Amino acid sequence: MKVVDAIAEILKKEGVDYLPCYPTTPIIEAAAGAKIRPIVCRQERVGVGIADGFSRVTNGRPPGVFAMQYGPGAENAFSGVATAYSDSVPMLLLPAGHPGVRIGVPPHFDSVRAYEPVTKTVERINTSERVSEIMRRAFSNLKMGRPGPVMVEIPSDIALDEADEAVSKYQPVRATCSAASPRDVDAAARALLAARSPVIYAGQGVMYAGACEELKQLAELVQAPVTTTLVGKSAFPEDHPLALGTGGATSAGPVVTFLKDADLVFGVGTSFTRHGMTITIPPGKVMVQATNDPRDINKDYTIDHPIIGDARLVLLQFIEAVKDRLGKGRPADGERAAQVKAARDAWLAEWMPKLTSDETPMTPYRVIWDLMKTVDPSEAIVTHDSGSPRDQMIPFYRAAGPRTYLGWGKSHGLGTGLGLAMGAKLADPDKLCINWMGDAAFGMVGLDFETAARAGVPILTIVSNNSTMAAETNQMRVSHDLYNTRDIGGNYADMARAMGGYSERVEKPSEIGPAIKRAKEATEEGRAALLEFITCSETAASHRRAFG
Repeated sequence: MKVVDAIAEILKKEGVDYLPCYPTTPIIEAAAGAKIRPIVCRQERVGVGIADGFSRVTNGRPPGVFAMQYGPGAENAFSGVATAYSDSVPMLLLPAGHPGVRIGVPPHFDSVRAYEPVTKTVERINTSERVSEIMRRAFSNLKMGRPGPVMVEIPSDIALDEADEAVSKYQPVRATCSAASPRDVDAAARALLAARSPVIYAGQGVMYAGACEELKQLAELVQAPVTTTLVGKSAFPEDHPLALGTGGATSAGPVVTFLKDADLVFGVGTSFTRHGMTITIPPGKVMVQATNDPRDINKDYTIDHPIIGDARLVLLQFIEAVKDRLGKGRPADGERAAQVKAARDAWLAEWMPKLTSDETPMTPYRVIWDLMKTVDPSEAIVTHDSGSPRDQMIPFYRAAGPRTYLGWGKSHGLGTGLGLAMGAKLADPDKLCINWMGDAAFGMVGLDFETAARAGVPILTIVSNNSTMAAETNQMRVSHDLYNTRDIGGNYADMARAMGGYSERVEKPSEIGPAIKRAKEATEEGRAALLEFITCSETAASHRRAFG
């Protein structure tokens, strides 16, 4: 058995069924021989995105895997891996490597050295006898602790060596996790119950821990409203009476209202990282933070009650501690839910003219509003792209439950959403998987729509074509003027049709809902679909950079 065949056998034992990849590397043929389906992309960054989206939807069980050739293949994948690292996504990367005699000789690209800053671990197979132990370490790091990309480089000469027969005895790695100190939980629970106006701030760690039901139970017990981070969007159902919505580069109105008034913020499954894609928490709050990574504690905020542990186990501990003090919990008299509803109604009233506008070119907010009325959020997985699509979608789209929305953005490569949607569809083929992107993002990765059409991955891509680059940034005025092509009239729907997909170009607001229905039907028939909406250069945004 060759090394690549041994790796493929281990992947199969770990539950891997798909291998997004870009030629040439012998692991592709080996995977196909092990009944793992290769999904060949048109550029490496999108292939990494496919593995990324797959891992997000499966919570890394099994993880997404991406394979690429050495040299330019590994170089081109870098920005996709950086995005996954910044969002703590567990995925396995398998780059080929230069043969041993060229490793470390300039100017050859060295994956092990180059990827160290953007991977959880990176290791090179330096002898065929160590395949099992190296892969075991890789999967152990994928399954335990803070999630993140893990890389195993396969030098091209070792790839075809004979592997140790012990590979056949490889056993899938079993994961474990830890609860928090009972004393720490007890002190934090007392503070939570003593708070006049607490807010629960949930991150994606809640989803990776499988703790969404426990989060809901605790929120209802203490009658505390819940907001989520950008990557944590969908950890709490946004149609729940206590749901404030998402706080990020732009935020739902109730998030700003309640965070401003909060006297305690309980962060669970979040790093509390301050950057452009998170809402800044105003000063003067009692801060509680539950995370599985000690490096998160006191990083950007002073934490009054630090708690280290798995999000699900910690939430169960809080539920028990609260019940010990309150019995069944605080009475659900509807007062807090009524306050949340009032804040939401007031915010939406301000935005309704844009959400229901009949103007042409249409505002993207009308497209978002009609999308929500046309597609059941519980039957879909939605993701956005960078810039305007993200800022416009995040506050208004109401996610229905875990992983029905894939938010991202700490290190945001334009075009990331297309790969995420394909990976989501592979992970959950019964869902309608939608990627919302701008025309600039389509220019970066649009040809990989052909990958979805060719590979039979029937996603729905929505292109908001405003013929403008970086509309949301006032300082990019020169770029606006250089890029504006309204008079030239590019047609992305024609391109999608030429690449083998179903497509429509929509210019009238009244046609938004019917077009979405037709595209949805096309995906149900197994066709990748693209809708190009001709939109205005919308710059208004909900609570952009709230609190700084």
